[in-house]
Amino acid sequence: MRAIRVASAALLGVTALTLSAPVAFASGDDDNHYVMSNGYGVLPLTIAAGGQITLQVDRGASGCRSSVTVSSGVFDTVVIPRGSSSAVALVDWEARVGASYRVTFACGGISAVKELTIAGGRPDHVTPVPRGVQAGEGGSVAGFDLEEIGLGTALIAGSVGAAYYLSRRRNGEDGG
Repeated sequence: MRAIRVASAALLGVTALTLSAPVAFASGDDDNHYVMSNGYGVLPLTIAAGGQITLQVDRGASGCRSSVTVSSGVFDTVVIPRGSSSAVALVDWEARVGASYRVTFACGGISAVKELTIAGGRPDHVTPVPRGVQAGEGGSVAGFDLEEIGLGTALIAGSVGAAYYLSRRRNGEDGG
């Protein structure tokens, strides 16, 4: 009888952890991408045709440890190598002004989608992309939402408390 109670409490705990974990899910797009947009970026998001953009991946926030393939209809496919966090791409001169283009980051079967908008005018010069360490919050806090963390903690604590309460209440019923 005790094994059933322990198994029930364990199952309840595992269910709570499973439901509170972030999950990448399939979107309803025609190309069936898995959309997970945290940790990926395009700088700037609006640029003139012929301009240079920086494609970024935050390895901690995205969870991607392998190379990232970035593709779009407005620039050639770019690969961000495993040890790197950014790459540069040149926007095609034929890009339509005012159009919005999909930029897809693919890593290990999971994809992220960002939008790149083409502004009017042509760039006079191409500015170099700075290289080096990106200081700041790093992987410890960046990309986390305190509300989501609090809600997840409350769900887990509630399920553990309910399992404990139910197991203690049943122990009293069996003893008398």
